[in-house]
Amino acid sequence: MSEPILTNWTSDVAANWGKAPLALQHRLHEHPLFSLEALEELIETYPRQHYALVHMGAQGSPKQSWREGDIANLSGKQVIDAIAKGRMWIHLFRVGQVDRRYARLLDDIFEEVDHNLGGYKTFTRLNGIIISSPKAQAYYHFDSAGQSLWQIMGKKRVYLYPTTPPYLTEESPEYVTMDANEVGIKYTRSYEKGATEFLLEPGTMMHWPLYTRHRVENLDCLNISMMTEYWTENIRRRLMVNPANGILRSKLGVRPRSTATSGAAFRAKAALRAGVRRSSSDERAEGKAADRV
Repeated sequence: MSEPILTNWTSDVAANWGKAPLALQHRLHEHPLFSLEALEELIETYPRQHYALVHMGAQGSPKQSWREGDIANLSGKQVIDAIAKGRMWIHLFRVGQVDRRYARLLDDIFEEVDHNLGGYKTFTRLNGIIISSPKAQAYYHFDSAGQSLWQIMGKKRVYLYPTTPPYLTEESPEYVTMDANEVGIKYTRSYEKGATEFLLEPGTMMHWPLYTRHRVENLDCLNISMMTEYWTENIRRRLMVNPANGILRSKLGVRPRSTATSGAAFRAKAALRAGVRRSSSDERAEGKAADRV
């Protein structure tokens, strides 16, 4: 796109990027890659290992339950029509790796962010397209990478929660990075008192600070969104510190005193995490060898 993708970037946005929730305007809903025809064609050729088709629980239910399915021989139009009539979503994972056109768009987005922030180096960038039913929901969770949500079609409400206890505890990032279960964190209805609600419409995107708890509810309309995910050096280091702190807490009974991402304590924790990962890999390899005997 020759024009800027983000249309209302200001100095306040730059000052608060990664520090506070931000709702910005964009042009992606006008991009030909996100027309229904283009998405129907994309679905028809999408590799099975790179998508999830999920039937969700009823909106408003805190129960984190779903059933996975397969698009089988349905056309892209039939898949989208079925989603529009049901309580489902399809997530096309790693769309930039499957189709280079979406990879180039992803690069354009981050080059623009880097330019606007005067230097913001990112790596392992990913994007995924989510097509979801009227009144579908995403359960209360948080993510271990930097993330933004770009609304293309339909409307949804995003609920963001404070990054303080009881919403965000010392143990939460440790638990998620150790067990890779981002929706398994504690949630109660009482948390809604602290939630901040945002309405996303076509041409709106949201970016929030790392580890911000959130959940999403579609309004009564078909929704199409794109998620972008990325890493920075600080995020990478946080992912090294958190599981090390979890090991200290859960295995050794020691309460970690720091989440610093530099210095001697960080280097020691990075070494601890690396050692545990090597040990786990060795155990898995030994198990596979034993299975062959």
